[in-house]
Amino acid sequence: MQIIDTAIPEVKIVVPKVFGDDRGYFFESWNEEKYSANGINCRWVQDNESRSKYGVLRGLHYQAAPYTQAKLVRVIEGAVLDVALDIRKNSPTFGKHVAVELSAENKYQLFVPRGFAHGFVVLTESVTFAYKCDNTYMPSHERGIAFNDPALGIDWKVELDKFILSPKDMKNPLLADAELFDYNNQEYLK
Repeated sequence: MQIIDTAIPEVKIVVPKVFGDDRGYFFESWNEEKYSANGINCRWVQDNESRSKYGVLRGLHYQAAPYTQAKLVRVIEGAVLDVALDIRKNSPTFGKHVAVELSAENKYQLFVPRGFAHGFVVLTESVTFAYKCDNTYMPSHERGIAFNDPALGIDWKVELDKFILSPKDMKNPLLADAELFDYNNQEYLK
């Protein structure tokens, strides 16, 4: 396994060691000891999987304290552009994002720590997307940020008229109007 640092130090790209031959492939998608040794120390409590078609954009999502979540995300089939957005006010990287193409082909994973909003857009005909969470989903604490907030400057790699969003995601506020985490207080880590 290789860990690639991103422009935001807390967000990590995980490149698993893949063993392949004419039968197919094998890789560890999670190994507590190995990931922990590389700075990803989470107790995963929930696994999720979604299937989406081209242009579906899910995000930018996060949960308010005390139900904040870290996520380890990956693609099983297809490809997405995956985005982690720093929403920790007073953070040196506040409002910045990391965008990574995750695909069944490259088998990359993205570690999205607590204090970040997360979203992805489907780049292929369809995608099967899987992720681990270190806290359970709580609908009352679900929050979002507008994917198209001009202050974020995210290039989603899909034409605007091709996006498919849920009614809820169409109503997400701009970053300037969103409920944020305090980097100095770090209540989002609890």
